[in-house]
Amino acid sequence: MSQRYEHVRVAVIGSGFGGLGAAVRLRREGITDFVVLERAESVGGTWRDNSYPGCACDVPSHLYSFSFAPNPDWPRTFSGQEHIRAYLEHVTDTFGIRPHLRFGHDVLMMRWNTGELHWEIETSRGAFTADVVVSATGPLSDPKVPEIPGLDGFPGRVFHSARWDHDYGLRGKRVAMIGTGASAIQIVPAIQPLVAKLTLFQRTPPWVLPRMDRAIGAGERRLHRLLPLTSTVRRGLLWGIRELQVSAFTKRPNQLGLIESMAKANMAKSVKDPALRAKLTPSYRIGCKRILLSSDYYPALARPNVDVVASGLTEVRGSTVVAAGGAEAEVDAIVFGTGFHVTDLPIADRVVGADGHTLAEAWKDGMESLRGATAAGFPNWMTIIGPNTGLGNSSMILMIESQLNYLADYLRQLDVLGGRVALGARPSAVHAWNRRVQERMKRTVWNTGCSSWYLDASGRNTTLWPGTTGEFRRQTRTVDLAEYEVIRAPRNAAADRAAGSTGAVPAAVGEEGA
Repeated sequence: MSQRYEHVRVAVIGSGFGGLGAAVRLRREGITDFVVLERAESVGGTWRDNSYPGCACDVPSHLYSFSFAPNPDWPRTFSGQEHIRAYLEHVTDTFGIRPHLRFGHDVLMMRWNTGELHWEIETSRGAFTADVVVSATGPLSDPKVPEIPGLDGFPGRVFHSARWDHDYGLRGKRVAMIGTGASAIQIVPAIQPLVAKLTLFQRTPPWVLPRMDRAIGAGERRLHRLLPLTSTVRRGLLWGIRELQVSAFTKRPNQLGLIESMAKANMAKSVKDPALRAKLTPSYRIGCKRILLSSDYYPALARPNVDVVASGLTEVRGSTVVAAGGAEAEVDAIVFGTGFHVTDLPIADRVVGADGHTLAEAWKDGMESLRGATAAGFPNWMTIIGPNTGLGNSSMILMIESQLNYLADYLRQLDVLGGRVALGARPSAVHAWNRRVQERMKRTVWNTGCSSWYLDASGRNTTLWPGTTGEFRRQTRTVDLAEYEVIRAPRNAAADRAAGSTGAVPAAVGEEGA
């Protein structure tokens, strides 16, 4: 090798909820020989990157936190970005993760070395080898900005919601907000009182329910500190309510009509103009796209300095933004709330598997993994929040913790097998798992005809999990070795390499191996 590699047993990529959760689980399993490679200079993942005005979580705080690290001091029922980021810093310190962090280490490439049975990882600040890689970059890490003719010639400021330009003041400015997703409905009411004019470009209106947010009083927080069981019960109730809702999303979409009526009532309360209400009323079944929560979005849209354009941005001519329907507006700044690369993860271009192909090439026809964790052709590589692990109505932390269970058992299986060994997901097992997932997906509300970021380029939902979080936890509690090929190193790897062979010796499940 042309460069010096630092070897670790496990390399974790990313330090958001998934990466920090993996690090904590490794330490709790007695594994300390690992690093967390983070491209930024602090932990937090999406809760570090998204610092736009009004940024907050749409999952209740006591459910949007680790079960092994409850926080009795959440200030609100739906906490803001700054509180969630502070929580992740607290988790980092409490569980002793800081010595394992490598900030400023942007992963440039990961290659599986078949002869050595390890991963070779090149970063912007050094190189590593690792027996196992845990990719926890997350689906909401790389912003997506559409290619708009003329955008390069726009004389004002342009930025994405996940890369907010805090040096640019919006007071008194004319602003174009592109998109009406979860970020946009928080940004709009936060900046509406400041700007001279806000033009919202809406391709598809979202369904918006009231955000039942409130401050959590000092007495309530004290109770959770003195009696931790009360916090556990609260979390359990929040979880149970959402588990009961799952069947409506996954099996009986017609049951969502009542929720639809609530969303219409929420709109009617604040939007009195019939023409504006018509623009804001979706034509698809509620739940097909992500249901959004806000109690101040509609009031903001009804203000006189806000104009809703019911079509997407198609062109920029100097300082003029032009909608698909022909509407134009002169603006000083363009803010993109256009989401992320979810079904075409950029990290996939930087992962090279056993056959020399990248993960992006393996997933060119759509993402596929075994139990949302491992991919055929990529031994000892695991992803947190992988394909079909997303949720439409509950907390992703529940899914992350299930995947951490799977990671822990995966490492135990490697220990039990002994020696230099790897596990490679069998293509047949990956395909069988995904066939079952996609078959179940046909009945869900997410496949009822709307266009959403849940769907890939071919229209397949490779993002969401079509079941309960409890079911997913049962499905990922342990590793089934029958779904994996056990790969052992050659008896004499050095001699084999000298002879020009890099092939490892596959062993049947349960075989002693070389």
